[in-house]
Amino acid sequence: MSQLNNKTAVITGGNSGIGYSTAKKFKAEGANVIIIGRSSEKVNTAAKELGVKGITADVSDLSAIDNAVNQIEKEFGKIDILFVNAGIFSPIPVGQISEKIFDNLMNINFKGAVFTIEKFLPIINDGGNIINLSSINAYTGMPNTAVYGASKAALNSYTRTAATELAPRKIRVNVVNPGPIATPIFGKTGMSEEQLKGLGDMMQNRIPLKRYGQPEEIAEMVAFLASDKASFITGGEYNVDGGTNINPLLIA
Repeated sequence: MSQLNNKTAVITGGNSGIGYSTAKKFKAEGANVIIIGRSSEKVNTAAKELGVKGITADVSDLSAIDNAVNQIEKEFGKIDILFVNAGIFSPIPVGQISEKIFDNLMNINFKGAVFTIEKFLPIINDGGNIINLSSINAYTGMPNTAVYGASKAALNSYTRTAATELAPRKIRVNVVNPGPIATPIFGKTGMSEEQLKGLGDMMQNRIPLKRYGQPEEIAEMVAFLASDKASFITGGEYNVDGGTNINPLLIA
């Protein structure tokens, strides 16, 4: 029996990478799936490929989130699962952090996540659940990720408190911390091919399993947390990182 049968799920950042793979997994498990993304062209293409509903909205724009919620409520009524996946990665060293970079990272990775939850809460069924996508960078102290890591650490802290406060509604709130995953997010940083290769080689060398994870492997964890199999799990953090965070000093 499909573990998400007849559940309605919303995925932000659902047109590529982890969001896309999770939408595919959710649908395979029987869920009605809605993906949200910033680019109408990419959202429409992904929605057609997946056979799901696509909505264009930028999570850093609160009015856009409102519009998405209103559209989903009119078409689907209430929802059961909210996967807060939308995020960006912008590496920048301490001493070169600009206000623009800071605001962009925080507006999407933290403020956008918080207000996605705030806006969707009225249409989440009691007994539903929320999964936030964070990162092991919340803990690793990896160079050039001071603000990115801070945005994810803030999201993890928020998740723990939200799990406590939403428990009376039986809404479970958990967070997944991926390690290095083979997704398009690194290609959106503006780094050159040479820089990306150097970053990729360095990161892969630090992973005990000596490979990048695949988006489908994160989707498996998210689908588990969204299912009744995880009915006694809330406020938890799950590292899916090939062992990277158990020994961050490992270099060979």
